Amino acid sequence: MVEPDLADLKAFVAVTAARGFRNAAATRGVSASSLSEAVRRLEQQLGVRLLNRTTRSVTPTEAGQRLFERLSPAFSEISTALDAVNLFRDSPTGTLRLNVPSIAAREILPALLSRFLAAHPGITVEVASNDTFIDILAAGFDAGIRYDERLERDMIAVPIGPPMQRMIAAASPAYLHRHGEPRHPDELVRHACIGHRFESGVLAIWEFARGSETVRIMPNGPLIASVIELQRRAAIDGLGIVYSFDEFLRPALDDGTLVPILHDWWQPFTGPRLYYASREHMPAPLRAFVDFVLQDNARRTAF
Repeated sequence: MVEPDLADLKAFVAVTAARGFRNAAATRGVSASSLSEAVRRLEQQLGVRLLNRTTRSVTPTEAGQRLFERLSPAFSEISTALDAVNLFRDSPTGTLRLNVPSIAAREILPALLSRFLAAHPGITVEVASNDTFIDILAAGFDAGIRYDERLERDMIAVPIGPPMQRMIAAASPAYLHRHGEPRHPDELVRHACIGHRFESGVLAIWEFARGSETVRIMPNGPLIASVIELQRRAAIDGLGIVYSFDEFLRPALDDGTLVPILHDWWQPFTGPRLYYASREHMPAPLRAFVDFVLQDNARRTAF
């Protein structure tokens, strides 16, 4: 029997962990077809089917599962050994893979990553923007950014970006002139409300709170979009009321193209967290990024 190529074995582990060729390809930066060919070649060399493939899923056979269970910790040990050497460098090298929500990709990471990469020229950062919750480890990511209600309990989480955030409502002066300004969230049912649909297909509910009173509104208007730039543009053009992150609407509020409404009902919530698995030997790029975020938090707190 011809000894399998190490790259083919890595491809098999990646596909099995991600439960699919496309997910594995996205995290490894290669094509799904190349991974499929690698697994097919490995199966031919071993003379046994390793993966069951359907149009909807990829699952390991019994032989594939046993091979995965032996190979996965072995590759992990190799990675840990290489990272141990990496720590002796003046600047760590390697790739850091992050999975983050779109608001973090737009408003939090740009300035932070620019400073981090300038301080660590040997590190490459891959960022995937995703507004649905996924198993970051199974998908091949080192860490993610999410909010408290979406964090798993067995993860380590540290603050990243603003300590507090809030969702706000706004509309253009022209819209408010035509339709009047709502004074209570209940009045929104009579207004055009621009909706946000998550990648999961769920339509976001607008939530307002004042004192002990909480009001939840299902938006109903001329536009529903998953891209918040479209929502902001529609509101500026007078098509309806928008409800989004303060940071994203703030430039339009500052220049007067949008006007804040229901200000007394805006509720703050805890800002995002960088989260990662609890493990004794953290990859050097992730360790460097966690340390950088902690230092950045301390710097901002000091001022």
